Amino acid sequence: MSLTPINPPSLPTPRGWTHGMLAAPGSRMLFVAGLTAQDSTGKVPAVGFVEQWDRALANVLAVLSAAGAEPTSVARMTVFVTDIDQYRGAQKAIGEVWRARMGKHFPAMALVQVTGLVDPNAMVEIETTAVVPA
Repeated sequence: MSLTPINPPSLPTPRGWTHGMLAAPGSRMLFVAGLTAQDSTGKVPAVGFVEQWDRALANVLAVLSAAGAEPTSVARMTVFVTDIDQYRGAQKAIGEVWRARMGKHFPAMALVQVTGLVDPNAMVEIETTAVVPA
C-alpha cells in the first residue's frame, strides 16, 4: 500500500474512516470527479439509497481501475447525500457494500448533506482522491 493511516492519539479513535492518509514518496495523485449512480447511458436508475451508494462507489472504483489503482489507493473521499436520515437508517447495509467493495480500507472521509445534486434522481455522489503507485 502506498498510504499510511495517520491517527494522532490526541484525537478520538475514528470508526469507519481515518483522520489522515500519508502518501508514499514518488506516488502519483488521481483526482476522481464526483460520481453518482449513473449507468452507461448517463442516467441514474430509479433504485433505493443503498443501491445508489453501491453503484456510485462502483463507478469511482472503475475510474481507479482504469488508472491502475485499487480500492486501497483511495486517500480521501467526500460523499454527498441528499438525505442524511436515509444514510443513518442504512448504515448497516452501507457497511456491507463498503466491505464488499473496499474491504477494511478506511480513507480520510467526509459526509455532507446537500439540498440536491445535478441529476435530480441522484441521492448519492462520491468524490475521491487516490494515490497511485509510481
